[in-house]
Amino acid sequence: MKFIWQKLKRPFFVLAPMEDVTDSVFRRIVGKYAPPDVYITEFTNTDALTSLGEKSALQRLLFTEKERPIIAQIWGIHPTKFYEAAQRIAAMGFDGIDINMGCPQREIIKDGACSALIANHELAKHIIDATKKGAPELPLSVKTRIGMQSIETEKWIGFLLEQQLDALIIHARTAKEMSDVPAHWNEVKKAVELRDAKGQQAVVIGNGDVIDREDGKKKARETGADGIMIGRGVFHNLFALGDNSSVWPTLAPEQKISILKEHVRLFDKTWGKHKKFAVLKKFFKIYVNGFPNASAMRMKFMETTTHEEAIVLANSILSK
Repeated sequence: MKFIWQKLKRPFFVLAPMEDVTDSVFRRIVGKYAPPDVYITEFTNTDALTSLGEKSALQRLLFTEKERPIIAQIWGIHPTKFYEAAQRIAAMGFDGIDINMGCPQREIIKDGACSALIANHELAKHIIDATKKGAPELPLSVKTRIGMQSIETEKWIGFLLEQQLDALIIHARTAKEMSDVPAHWNEVKKAVELRDAKGQQAVVIGNGDVIDREDGKKKARETGADGIMIGRGVFHNLFALGDNSSVWPTLAPEQKISILKEHVRLFDKTWGKHKKFAVLKKFFKIYVNGFPNASAMRMKFMETTTHEEAIVLANSILSK
């Protein structure tokens, strides 16, 4: 069945794409305990996907049937590469494509990609058109911010709404603001009003400082957003996207450690030697947190150097 953004029950919830975080393994862990309505991959460079960097790019695009609907997020600056990447993504069985026009990292902006496109409407349009042409059967979304140096909701979001997108994901900060200031949710409301005034069909998804599902529902009511994206919130509450978000803080330490152990095993099974064990360490703070002696216990996990060591440590804790 073809995925259609507009058919999702409002408000729907999306797990945000996060570099070196939302790989297939973490998406499956989140999906098991508090599934979102939509999954999005880590962002993948279109040049890499269509060139010698293909192997690492395909690793980023690994997914299982448990992670549906699954959207492939891509970035770059060459429309022809977006066309080729879109064709490839469609052939791989993805449910949609998202173009990253919001990443604020300096090394990416200097190449004219991601949030730099906020100041380059002509190239942004060429990229959108090329992606549509490459995969006309897939819904297309753009994830962006509300401006580059300053808020430009009317100009930039207004422009994107005219591109006949299926969905528009708005991180309610400028690129300059990174994540250093509170998200401007009033701009998400403004985007919804712009969408309605223009008579466009794109669903509007708000992103920024969403704590959990209940907080997301509140923000959706206040702004009229069709959907809510949660990113960093899952680092404080693994169940943030689910109706059970209030349960996570009440879990016993042993229950959290059991899920950590499951995560480590799935990571090892999925990636083996293709990803360094050190990548896993950023996740330990999700599980080893919010209970007495968590800090000392977390330090012990941070000192492990292999999957086996982490499992042994988890087992020693669970056996006490």
